[in-house]
Amino acid sequence: MTSLTIARPDDWHLHLRDGAMMRAVLPHTAQHFARAIIMPNLVPPVVTGAQAMAYRDRIMAALPEGMSFEPLMTLYLTEDTDPDDVAAAHASGLVKAVKLYPAGATTNSASGVADFGKIRATLDRMAQIGLPLCVHGEVTDANIDIFDREAVFIDRVLDPLRRATPGLKVVMEHITTSNAVDYARAQDDSLGATITTHHLVINRNHILAGGIKPHYYCLPVAKRESHRLALRAAATGGETRFFLGTDSAPHTDANKLLPCGCAGCFTAPNTMAILAHVFEEDSAMDKLEGFASRNGPAFYGLPVNADTLTLTRTPSPKHGHVDTEDGPVTVFDPGFELNWSVQ
Repeated sequence: MTSLTIARPDDWHLHLRDGAMMRAVLPHTAQHFARAIIMPNLVPPVVTGAQAMAYRDRIMAALPEGMSFEPLMTLYLTEDTDPDDVAAAHASGLVKAVKLYPAGATTNSASGVADFGKIRATLDRMAQIGLPLCVHGEVTDANIDIFDREAVFIDRVLDPLRRATPGLKVVMEHITTSNAVDYARAQDDSLGATITTHHLVINRNHILAGGIKPHYYCLPVAKRESHRLALRAAATGGETRFFLGTDSAPHTDANKLLPCGCAGCFTAPNTMAILAHVFEEDSAMDKLEGFASRNGPAFYGLPVNADTLTLTRTPSPKHGHVDTEDGPVTVFDPGFELNWSVQ
């Protein structure tokens, strides 16, 4: 195979940040992706419908002329979220999901949920109106090993939450374990799961063996090799409940290289080239369109994009870093040559 044309893909988990950072990274997503679920963990977070509208306006103002891109907005769930505001934002067509961060789980999650009983009314309303809940699935208990936090979250939080809220659509975001893959496979079609680009490529050795690699550090942290292989099988196996959510998360190099560096991998510029490599390696090029372009829209009840994207077997340009007004942002390095590129 020397070329592959697919429906234009979407990114179902994306960090655009704001201000100068957003202006620098947005074109790299809009170049390849038609739509993206936009994460609301700004400072302060995007909590209300009015704030989501203002953020959407800033995104569209930053979009370079001639580029086509639709930001799909989300709200940041807090213990004080107003269910009526959530319902109104959804009814307007603006908000496509609500994001649950356990308090302290990841970047800018301090305003997240500590007492899950306090979000009961919002979850019930979301189930009634068909608004999906996107979940960062990790517990934050200090006594739980960081490599076990996803599996414990499924047992302690996610499964009880879903049983208590029949009909609630849930996206398990950026899953990293075979536990999450197995759980997702055992559920009905009210549950979907996104898989990132980088978790298909790296395991925890890539972060720690031979010296710490800050640009491979993300949350949820990459796990052992058996979990990576489970993710690969889920992504490349044609199962419709799994779809692409890059979790592309730009941080300046200065912030990544601090003694307590930020978590996140910036994959927007080369995600499609990396995916082509992964799917070809797993003899699954015929499944790439489903994972990147079809399964996500089906879960969210949106049409597949009418325009297309073509990948060709030509060496992909190397993306060392992206310059921003705040400093350079290093692009994720998969650790191998990329022999596919977007035409």
